[in-house]
Amino acid sequence: MDTSSRLFTLFYIVFLIPTCRFAQGEDTADCPADGRTWLPFGLNCYHFVHGEEDIAKSYSLQDAKDMCRGYDLLTVKSAEENNFIIKYSPFVWKGKMSVWLGMYYDSDEDVFKWHDDNSVLRYSNWEDGGSDDTGLPLLDTCVVLHSNTGKWENVSCTDEPENGVVCQTKAVWISPPKGSPLLSALVIISVALILLVSAMVWFFHQRNNSGSSILNLIEYHPPFRSPSTDQACLIEAEEIEVVP
Repeated sequence: MDTSSRLFTLFYIVFLIPTCRFAQGEDTADCPADGRTWLPFGLNCYHFVHGEEDIAKSYSLQDAKDMCRGYDLLTVKSAEENNFIIKYSPFVWKGKMSVWLGMYYDSDEDVFKWHDDNSVLRYSNWEDGGSDDTGLPLLDTCVVLHSNTGKWENVSCTDEPENGVVCQTKAVWISPPKGSPLLSALVIISVALILLVSAMVWFFHQRNNSGSSILNLIEYHPPFRSPSTDQACLIEAEEIEVVP
């Protein structure tokens, strides 16, 4: 890479890229600021509830709803989200923990649905036997996720009241203003500057290499034309006369 190319690349990295990124803007996720520890993942934020002194503490379904009041219980709508819960759980709970899922059984449609938006399950990770492998009354059927395997299991909403809790909410995406005249002007100025600097670097690089003046750099060279037949004959005659 020659000197001009290096200087061009340096100018592009130092000035133009940051300016374009600033002009384009980057979206950022914002989780609730309520004193809890929220973890962003995908389009959501998650709060893992744990007991004091690293001792896992379980809660009844109603207690779990009260602790997550204003938010949702854990919903898992993709394999990536399920894996995220598995990978982070050991940092909160030691050993196996069953976590309440924000799910309910809709007896009218005979399907399980999510509480947050009343949508039917499109992703599931049931243990062997699936969601129908239960002797529980359907209206008393809740679902937990096992933190060590990621598998889902039907449990009683009342007879097995204590499980772990993960609260969940949608992340708030903050986008910078778009179409700002100031940002557009910065982009235009940066492009003009990079063209100007590139031209100057090329000019001085050419002059230093050739050792010529500015007049030589812009010296006019007429286009090449082949001599006519008569001119060629005259040239040959002159060359013959010169020969002794």
